Amino acid sequence: MSNLLVCQGLGKSFGSQNLFRNIDLVINKGDRVGLIGPNGSGKSTLLKIICGRVDPDDGQVLCRKTLRTAYLAQADQFMENATVAENLEAALDSLDLDEIERYNRVQALLSRAEFPDSSIAVKLLSGGWRKRLAICRSFVVEPDILVMDEPTNHLDIEGVLWLERMLSGSLPKSPDAFLLVSHDRRFLENSTNRMVELSSVYPDGSLQVQGNYSTFLEARVEFLAQQQNLEERLANKMRRETEWLSRGPKARATKARYRIDEAHKLQSHLSEVKGRNRSVKQVRIDFDSTGRKTKKLLEAKGISKRYEGRTLFSDLDLVLSPGTRLGLLGRNGCGKSTLMQIIAASASGDGCQSDTGTIQTAPDVRIVSFDQKRESINPEITLRRALAPDGDSIVFRESSIHVVSWAQRFLFRPDQLETPVGQLSGGEQARILIAELMRQSADILLLDEPTNDLDIPSLDVLEESLLDFPGALVLVSHDRFLLDSVCDQVIGFDGDGGVAFYADYEQWLADLRKRRKEQSGSTKSSQDSSVSKKDKQKKARKLSYMDQREYDQIEEKIMEGEEEQERLQALMDAPETAIDSQLLESVWADLEQAKLDVGKLYERWDELEEKRVDVP
Repeated sequence: MSNLLVCQGLGKSFGSQNLFRNIDLVINKGDRVGLIGPNGSGKSTLLKIICGRVDPDDGQVLCRKTLRTAYLAQADQFMENATVAENLEAALDSLDLDEIERYNRVQALLSRAEFPDSSIAVKLLSGGWRKRLAICRSFVVEPDILVMDEPTNHLDIEGVLWLERMLSGSLPKSPDAFLLVSHDRRFLENSTNRMVELSSVYPDGSLQVQGNYSTFLEARVEFLAQQQNLEERLANKMRRETEWLSRGPKARATKARYRIDEAHKLQSHLSEVKGRNRSVKQVRIDFDSTGRKTKKLLEAKGISKRYEGRTLFSDLDLVLSPGTRLGLLGRNGCGKSTLMQIIAASASGDGCQSDTGTIQTAPDVRIVSFDQKRESINPEITLRRALAPDGDSIVFRESSIHVVSWAQRFLFRPDQLETPVGQLSGGEQARILIAELMRQSADILLLDEPTNDLDIPSLDVLEESLLDFPGALVLVSHDRFLLDSVCDQVIGFDGDGGVAFYADYEQWLADLRKRRKEQSGSTKSSQDSSVSKKDKQKKARKLSYMDQREYDQIEEKIMEGEEEQERLQALMDAPETAIDSQLLESVWADLEQAKLDVGKLYERWDELEEKRVDVP
């Protein structure tokens, strides 16, 4: 394989906290690496070290001098008053490109990103479109290695699917490899071919598995089981050695001295294995229900809502009962959070109200909400006061729990209790909000993007607790894995004021594509009826500027690719290659990549041909 980048013995600490040590990582051409691990394990720091933005305490990063990396941070920074296109152009300032090449690169990315208006100022973009722009800015420099930290944050489901297509190698010049941090399990499943987990549970500080997320899970379960068995075997052996050591000096004198030394080494090994096995900690999430048996907790009839002259949803009927698990799906800004606010206000009468229709709730119904904006968190107060507002203990299910124990339940250390909340990570702040929810008994639980910034172990526990919650649940999430596991029905928003019930998100997506295709066909038919047959054929065959330019060049690229493939095949067959194992492996890897590249070019050629051909 062709090594692009090699990390040797990387280590990093902040103060007394050791993030990771002795991390070895090799990124090869064709690698699509997913990096996961508990919050605080150092994932983001490792990405910054690889990109040269942070220096390691130990170890080194080796790569060729001409290697180009692009780094997508969690937080984006743009020229706010500049346009979308101007921000992409500015990313190319460090490259030696002529104006034509700069223009072509920017327009190609804007076309792929489906920006409705590239002349709009960035400050006017929503969070989802800002994230798309940040991703495009990473691609436009055409890096050899693309490094991305939580790229799915702020993207809706359609946005995540778009990102999956971008990472699939469909671009004319795609990165040779990418490394990304994500907690989106379905995204990892679809986009990676190698998984790396940072965790102190592993002897080397990480577990690296060739394969996607499902393959990794199987390997992880097997490893943890083996390590648990190892602890049991070492413990049994240590008991025998301890019994021997406890005998009198006369009995020990008949034994070899090395056995005493080996017993001490065994004790040390057992302690290490025990420490690693005990380091597997999970957040303990358990939502409290009132236990109400009312058949209908909430019933809405014919409700609708308009915002700034646009209909978000209309004529919606909804019934929430104990055991209801409802997901809300739709693009950012379509009205999901607004519907949650209307439901939350129905119990108190205060807050966002529907424009039409009625909402009836059961007497004294308790509705508890999780706000994705986290506006209820005061960044100035300490963690201690955020977890226990009224003293040094809290009441959970009629039992008093000290704040230290309560904090440890959410993986906070006692020495963090005096830390201001504003200095905590996004994942830690999310756990504070979940802790607050758990202290409130609920009939209806409203969760608006609860998965943001939560690590995968916390997501697993959250999923289990939601399945055990006996009340009604309304969930807004772009985590397809969580939606599939928890929700038994979803409401899909089409973005034009229409809403409908579906069995799952796949059914909603299929219906959304079908309706948009029908609308596109209807619009096209209307336009075609006003032009002559000759003009119609001309219109049907017309490609966009970027597609036409790509189409004009693709045949030549295919020919060049096939020539390279023939050259590599001849090199493979050469006698001097056959006797050099390293050269043979390198040429074979390049040949496989060349075949893959030519195959993708043919697939793209077919797509462009379909666009040019008239549909009967």
